[in-house]
Amino acid sequence: MKDINYGYQRTVPLSFQAVDQKIRDALKDAGFGIITEIDLKKTFKEKLDLKFKPYKIFGACNPKLAIDAINLDHNVGLLMPCNVIFWQNDDKTVTISYISAETQLSNTNNDKLIQIGQRVDNMISNAIQSI
Repeated sequence: MKDINYGYQRTVPLSFQAVDQKIRDALKDAGFGIITEIDLKKTFKEKLDLKFKPYKIFGACNPKLAIDAINLDHNVGLLMPCNVIFWQNDDKTVTISYISAETQLSNTNNDKLIQIGQRVDNMISNAIQSI
């Protein structure tokens, strides 16, 4: 897993379709649901008549951790859900990235929220590593 300033990233030698299903399964197994899904290839074609590489954004949420966070600070919803993105590279590998919940929640200056962010990062990281 490669650190980027605000998240983590991994490239895998799998097809885009395989990664799409594996991410769904891995997040589900980790207790996360996908509550939003954006297909940028489709959206850019429909809205801009632009050809674009396969690229998806999933908004992932663990309901138990989400309610714990919202009970600590209702404004934390501004930082939810956790985005997991993936796109097909020119060499047909797929790069998977996700936002660091700990980094996002550090903006709250609330140690309990930051700890929730650390748990989320560990859970999503393990899910992505399983792909």
